[in-house]
Amino acid sequence: MKHKAIKVGFTSLVLATAFGGLLYSTMGEATEYYKHVDEVMTQPGEWYGKKLQLHGYVVPDSIMKRRNSLEYRFQVQSNGHVVNASYTGVVPDTFKSDAEVVLKGTLSSDGFSVSPNGVMAKCPSKYEAKPGGPASSGTY
Repeated sequence: MKHKAIKVGFTSLVLATAFGGLLYSTMGEATEYYKHVDEVMTQPGEWYGKKLQLHGYVVPDSIMKRRNSLEYRFQVQSNGHVVNASYTGVVPDTFKSDAEVVLKGTLSSDGFSVSPNGVMAKCPSKYEAKPGGPASSGTY
């Protein structure tokens, strides 16, 4: 009986270790932090090379597009902290000065490098419900 309990215990330990190792290796690669610009830029060195979703607002008149290409350079700010960002690709129609954005990518000493399809701009307030409309009265 004791021999059987040792086998069961050892097998359980091996399976738990294998499962834990698999979970750790899978989750380590997929971890992505959601942070605001001011949270990251207070100590940017801690965030270099990590996958981030960075939330902020496009600094007015900071968007520069390289002629005849899809390369963009712009700044994003939150609570007085600013980060330079670069992106290559098609941007949403709502991407403009003062737009609220979430960028997916990585931070380095050169700025924030946005991943492909990593620019998400919030819809402008013209799409929000008007006061006194059906959405505010609680009826459908």
